[in-house]
Amino acid sequence: MGEFTLSCPVPITQSPTILMAHGSGGTMMHRLLETMFLPAFQNDELLAQHDGASFNINGARLAFTTDSFVVRPLFFPGGDIGSLAVNGTVNDLAMCGARPLYLSAGFILEEGLPMDSLERVVASMRAAAETAGVHIVTGDTKVVDKGKGDGLYINTSGIGVVEHDLTIAPQSVRPGDSVILSGDIGRHGMAVMAVREGLEFESQIESDCAPLASPVLALLDAGIAVRCLRDLTRGGLATTLVEIARSARLHIHIHEDAIPVLEDVRGACEILGLDPMYVANEGRFIAFVPPEDRDRALDILGASAAHIGDVTEANDSLVTLKSTIGATRIVDMLSGEQLPRIC
Repeated sequence: MGEFTLSCPVPITQSPTILMAHGSGGTMMHRLLETMFLPAFQNDELLAQHDGASFNINGARLAFTTDSFVVRPLFFPGGDIGSLAVNGTVNDLAMCGARPLYLSAGFILEEGLPMDSLERVVASMRAAAETAGVHIVTGDTKVVDKGKGDGLYINTSGIGVVEHDLTIAPQSVRPGDSVILSGDIGRHGMAVMAVREGLEFESQIESDCAPLASPVLALLDAGIAVRCLRDLTRGGLATTLVEIARSARLHIHIHEDAIPVLEDVRGACEILGLDPMYVANEGRFIAFVPPEDRDRALDILGASAAHIGDVTEANDSLVTLKSTIGATRIVDMLSGEQLPRIC
């Protein structure tokens, strides 16, 4: 369906007016979206502001998404930029309730990148695609001058098919819905940061990087009336919940003692002064389901899943958290880039 092309070398320039150097996940990116990108490209699919766009073509309902990956370092415990690129795009399709099918892959290579590093990444992408059941069918390769590309960047886009009639989106969330978290949080961000900072723990923290289509499709195949799905990438659990509360114009109340965090991850966060609620994940998602479907959904997702809160009747677009000591506080969106270059 496509072929790879090679251009070499091409310098890249950056606008001096871009103030945010690394990634997104906070209020800065949301301001960019609201003031620049959405007004410029406005259409119904884009305004849904979901993890991907859903549309109908000749009776088939499809989902389409794209993402870019600039993680540093390229290799980290539990994964690398290659597996991250495949799983990240597969997961965005899964959050639309789609069965992922095909991916594209665009490589921006820095002059001087060791060939064995590229071979490791390509092999990792192949293995990740096989595990996720998708095919990489088209792509592109560019080379930039030494010192201009930090080794390797990857862009992936994906297409999947939606095989149900549900509208899985924040606007489908209803008062009384249960919030289910698929597993412990914070591992990906801390795995990357531990390598960068040279932190050592009793056991190595490994990224949770994994494809999420299988558990999502299991929920749908079981007839769970899934309202909304979102993977917990940049900005973590907290920012994701705030985004959904604002889009749904409802109140989400969660319980801190219900949120699983591994002790090594908690310890790493304390050393670095970070809150696990805001740390990125690459293999975790939240699902909003009707209360009558909650227990079945938890059974399907397994022992690692947890019911962490519920949607209330209030329409104040807030997220509140009951702490382990019983106090209640408002959970806000990540205001800055807490962990740059983690995906």
